[in-house]
Formats: sequence, structure tokens, C-alpha cells
Amino acid sequence: MSEPIICFGQQPSGIFPKRFLYSKFQTARRLADELGGEAVFFYHDADHDPRETMMELHEKRSGRVQRLNFEYENQIQKRYSPLYLKRVNSDWKKKMIRQLPQYVGPEMMEIFRSVEETNVADFCLAMYRGMGFLDGVEIVRSSDKAVREKAIDINDYFVDVPYEGEIVRARKRGDGLALHKGGNVYIELPAIGYEKSQISPTRDTRLRWMQSVIGCTHYVTGASEINYMNTEETPEVEFITRDPIEKQGEAYVG
Repeated sequence: MSEPIICFGQQPSGIFPKRFLYSKFQTARRLADELGGEAVFFYHDADHDPRETMMELHEKRSGRVQRLNFEYENQIQKRYSPLYLKRVNSDWKKKMIRQLPQYVGPEMMEIFRSVEETNVADFCLAMYRGMGFLDGVEIVRSSDKAVREKAIDINDYFVDVPYEGEIVRARKRGDGLALHKGGNVYIELPAIGYEKSQISPTRDTRLRWMQSVIGCTHYVTGASEINYMNTEETPEVEFITRDPIEKQGEAYVG
């Protein structure tokens, strides 16, 4: 029998990762130690939702909660570009270096200052690596063209395509592609050809798409993640809820 593959998945989840992601890291690494095998982080950096990287921090003196996030070069990127292509405004890091000492200690500041990546997904990944969470963890990225080429074909998906000078993540909608403005309003895009290397899954197709590449034996789920996953599609996988953690939506800062 092959060794266990313990997988967990998440979008880029805050400059300092949300505490529930920290729990997934810890749970997967613990299971890998107990069962043998390896831990694999399915990094869904093809997602485009800018809310995923919002982080909640407590001001040291007052305890007041502040929500901080990246700033982007333009609104098209912010709303529609995948996270691996959202470019960070050049002045944002300087502003954050002035703000963050109110919320985090010197060790976290040193890690933050050391990160030079200029897009959201790479910046978050460098932070998680600097914090030691990726030690002994293999990373599989949904933006990776080789991963996309290897994955199964799916009928519900997004496509990375050009739009107004940027690359955006458009939803397959009928026979065409569209950007969701909100509610029932969509921007229908002109017909365009695309290849498998441009396709990434939706929430409903993500599990089997991911599994076709990783072939995990165990999957660490979030507290509510299991509620929308169609586990019947992957009967070979044992699903394990991550370890409990308090204040799960807040940023982990050591």
C-alpha cells in the first residue's frame, strides 16, 4: 500500500493566516506524523474573491478589532482577477509597515518586512512559509498550468481570460463566459477560445478536480466545509474535521 497523503485546501487566507487555516496546517502535520506519509496543501490561488484575504487584528493597547487587507492597482483586478494575478499597490507595504506594529510583535514584523512578492497569492504563501507553517508540507496550486492540464475535465468552471487590459476569472455561463457584478447582474464577455490550462474549478467541482491530481487518502476539512462537499464523489478519501480553535476567523499572529 502507498503511504497516506493528508491533504487540506484553502484560498490565500490573510497576510497572517486566519486561525482556522493555522488549525488546518497543524492538524494535517499532526496526522502526517501519526500516520506517516505526507501533508499536502491544495492552495486554491485561482480564486478571485478579495474578501478571502481580509484579516482581523486586535490593537495592542485598546483591544479594538481592525480589518486590514491588500490594496490593488485597479478595480478590475480587485473584483475579477484571480488571487495569483492580483498585483499589490506599490505603496501598500510601506503603509502596512507603519500600521502593523500596533497589532503584531517584532518577530511577525520581521517576517512581513522580508517578503518581496508583488501579487497576493505569492505574498501570502511567503508569509506562511516565513512563519514555519509550510515546513514538511507539499504545495499544489490551482493556478499551476501543469496541475490544470493533469486534472480531469469538469463541466462547471471558471476561465482565466483577458478583459480590459487584465486577466480575469470568468464563470462559464451557458455557451459563453461572464463576470458576476452582484445579484442577478452579469457582464457577458465576447466569445473567445480557451484551453484547459486556463480552467479552474468552482466550489462544487473543486473536490473531484483536486483529487484527480493529488490522490489523497485523507482530507482535513474546516468546521463547515464538509457541509457543502460532495464526499460521495471520492469514497476513497477519509474526511477529518480540523482540530478546534478559538477565534477562528481572526488572524494568527503567534
